[in-house]
Amino acid sequence: MIALTLSQIASAVRGDLRLAGDDTPDTVVSGTVDTDSRLIGPGDIFVAKPGETTDGHLFVDAVAQAGAVLAIVERPVEASVSQIVVADAVRALADLARDVVARVRANGALQVVGITGSNGKTTTKNLLARILESEGETVSPRASFNNEVGAPLTMLRVTHDTRFLVSEFGASAPGEIARLAGLVEPDIAVELMIGMAHAGGFGGIEATFAAKAELIHAARPDGLAVLNADDPRVAAMADIATDRGMAVRWFGRGTADVTAGDVEVTAAGTNCTITAGGQSLPLRLRVLGEHHVTNALAAIATATALGVSLADCIERLETVEIAERWRMQPMGSDRVRIINDAYNASPDSMAAALRTLAQITGPGERRVAVLGPMSELGEYAAEEHDRVGLLAVRLGIQRIVVVGDDARRMFLEAIAQGSWDSEAVFFATADEAYDYLMGELRDGDRVLVKSSNSAGLRFLGDRLGESFS
Repeated sequence: MIALTLSQIASAVRGDLRLAGDDTPDTVVSGTVDTDSRLIGPGDIFVAKPGETTDGHLFVDAVAQAGAVLAIVERPVEASVSQIVVADAVRALADLARDVVARVRANGALQVVGITGSNGKTTTKNLLARILESEGETVSPRASFNNEVGAPLTMLRVTHDTRFLVSEFGASAPGEIARLAGLVEPDIAVELMIGMAHAGGFGGIEATFAAKAELIHAARPDGLAVLNADDPRVAAMADIATDRGMAVRWFGRGTADVTAGDVEVTAAGTNCTITAGGQSLPLRLRVLGEHHVTNALAAIATATALGVSLADCIERLETVEIAERWRMQPMGSDRVRIINDAYNASPDSMAAALRTLAQITGPGERRVAVLGPMSELGEYAAEEHDRVGLLAVRLGIQRIVVVGDDARRMFLEAIAQGSWDSEAVFFATADEAYDYLMGELRDGDRVLVKSSNSAGLRFLGDRLGESFS
């Protein structure tokens, strides 16, 4: 975090400062801010967030012993560290992030990019950060730090030398993106796609549209909206942007400011030709999956709007080997290739992953899909799981391994569509599926492991990857 006095922090979070030791209101602190006591070291700031399974207040004394210089708490704790008492620690974290970003913006050339969408946020964030980090100091989320805690923690990593802050905004309910993006008022708002992810929580696709459009409403009126021309719902956000005085920049596979053609999907990645500003250049993206071309286009559209040349964008993107751990991550070996994509799953990303499996499996090789449940679909869960089972059969997946009771409908639909002669099997647990696969997989198999994070199949993917490495 940038250097601030204890009194400045107390003012930013609207808290009551309780001093310890030799500290005064003018004591300057500049350490890392975190809610995880295990990550706190000398000079750091600990936010004692109450949690579902534990309470951060129980660790205030431990972080004091570890060298923390400040704890933000909801109640005073007996410990040898200065504390700021607030009504709500999570809200205080957001208030501090807003204050820090505003100070950096006032004193420098910080550009803030906000990214949202039902799928592709983390991949696009990583691709864009890779492009921008060669231009200047760039701060972006670790993993999927995109919620009410992760987003402010990312914002608090900016310094007075930071040129780009790339924020990823997820949401589990209406209003969440508005609150998070409102902390920084992005200069550029990137909208990837509107799909069925979290539709159960939002109450349907139109409610999902409204939630994702909150990023456009939160952006600066003189800013830029980077929109997916291939998604009709995202395209409709252009009216919202122009009504607010924002410029619009399009990306997509069809007519757009930044577009891709000659797309070829291989087991080594995806090749295509990128066209932007009247220039066309080849891109050899090592990230698996045709759907990641769209994420690359979004990153390029944003970076070129920030002044990066198309040639530099492509050169840097070609150094990216995987989007993120557990996202289309190649594992195993040429003998048995495992694609571990089990960090998140929605109907759209499930379909994209299955199509990728079909595209990269060559003659004499076998397609194997290990599928777990998709979460947060609410009333749409049954229908969408049926669709996945149907798609797997239509794509000619030779072995469909369904894991977990919440995913059983995929198995039943595959059976109903004719995959009944050992082509589709069901297991209640990942351990049972692992035992089956260790006896079933053979040379030439290409294996996709795909599920929502909550299903835990990413660890099954890791086990398979290690077993066949």
